[in-house]
Amino acid sequence: MEKNIIIGREREMSELQRSMESDRSEFIIVYGRRRVGKTYLVDNFFNYEYDFSFVGGHRLTKQKQLKNFAKAMKKYAHLQQLPKYASWDDAFDALEELMESLPENKRKVIFFDEMPWIDTPLSEFVDALETFWNGWAARRRDIVFVASGSSTSWMMDKLVENQGGLHGRITNNIYVRPFTLNEAEQYMHSRGAAWDRYQLLQTYMVIGGIPFYYSLLNVKESLVQNIDRLFFRKNGELRTEFEELFSALFSNTEKYTNVVRLLNGRREGMTREEIEKATGIDKSVLATVIRNLERSDFILRYSQFGNKTKGAIYRLVDFYTLFYYRFIDGFNAQDEEWWSHNFQSPAVEAWEGLSFELLSLMHLTQIKKKLGISGMATSASSWRYVPSKEEKASGEKGAQIDLLIDRADRIINLCEMKFSVKPYKITDSYESALRYRMSLFQEKAKTAKTLTYTFVTTFGVANAIGHSIVSSEVTMDDLFGR
Repeated sequence: MEKNIIIGREREMSELQRSMESDRSEFIIVYGRRRVGKTYLVDNFFNYEYDFSFVGGHRLTKQKQLKNFAKAMKKYAHLQQLPKYASWDDAFDALEELMESLPENKRKVIFFDEMPWIDTPLSEFVDALETFWNGWAARRRDIVFVASGSSTSWMMDKLVENQGGLHGRITNNIYVRPFTLNEAEQYMHSRGAAWDRYQLLQTYMVIGGIPFYYSLLNVKESLVQNIDRLFFRKNGELRTEFEELFSALFSNTEKYTNVVRLLNGRREGMTREEIEKATGIDKSVLATVIRNLERSDFILRYSQFGNKTKGAIYRLVDFYTLFYYRFIDGFNAQDEEWWSHNFQSPAVEAWEGLSFELLSLMHLTQIKKKLGISGMATSASSWRYVPSKEEKASGEKGAQIDLLIDRADRIINLCEMKFSVKPYKITDSYESALRYRMSLFQEKAKTAKTLTYTFVTTFGVANAIGHSIVSSEVTMDDLFGR
């Protein structure tokens, strides 16, 4: 079978290749957000040539999972009849027998996809997996065992951070992240899309870097037409996707959606203490929820300037989720072409501004490259100042800076992210506000470092020469860099 083109994923493929060339058995986990392309990566790297492959079923019982395993065993072992397994110990014993029947001079590749779904209550699946690996596979030199799953929390808790028999047994930990803008552009070009970067940027602001969502786009239509078809038509594929998104990733789904919904309404982000107070979720439970949402790239944690441990800001950064909550959730209108009729409305413009800010935060590597500081030690953070009642009474205003880049050369870049359909124009009043914010930050942060403003925009700053406040610029094209 001819391999499909794999966009990006150079590091991931290099790790898989290293495991294939090692002189020991390898236990590889491949995990990441739902629809990010984990199975596609593994299938195409191995060209679908497995010595055994099994896919867990969502919400299936232990008995049904074992029956599906038996069907896979019948196929790979070329059995005449369907075997029956009473337990996962029996199933793994059969897997050992199959592998031992294969030629000794070859690596034997085993792929378990959607492994978290296999681990049903009281199934004792993980115990059987421990016995299989520790008692048999790890003692050989020819087994390449690949486990994949979308439930990042399960993959981390049960495999990576396992405190039992699988502790320290993972030999290769591969986390598949969403596409960058550059990779999304490569993918769209591979499909023959003639969209310009402005349209590709807007696409990313709707669906992020999730490859499966890009595969649903009709490149012969405009982005506006695609959004109507996928989100606003009855049973549109990305309209119904949301129902499965969180339930497929997390147990106790309601707690996760409560936190995500809350963060959706706070563009400036929230501290953990603010989230706890607003949701009423127990402190220890909330810590788990936040950790798992971070692991799955739904939220981003930004430390407060000058304090890496306290007051961190959490922001919702999953673009699909943001778009769904902003325009689809609770949407009762029957207009199946709502986006065509409203994409230039104030509500959409406000969403574009927020999404571009987040997109910039997610492409910090590209920003640093444009600034010429890729090889320099830096730390990224945010800063928020909330004046007391007395300070408010005296006329002092609060302020927030979403992105600061603190550099080893004692310069701090204060980043302003602005989305516009043409070069961004700085007004005199806006420049005054920026100067006030800079002086307030210098005073409250008690820093003697040099402060400079960096503008991250779509098409640059129209009158940058006339405004000394602009020290450096990063444009849309820079964000598309590798």
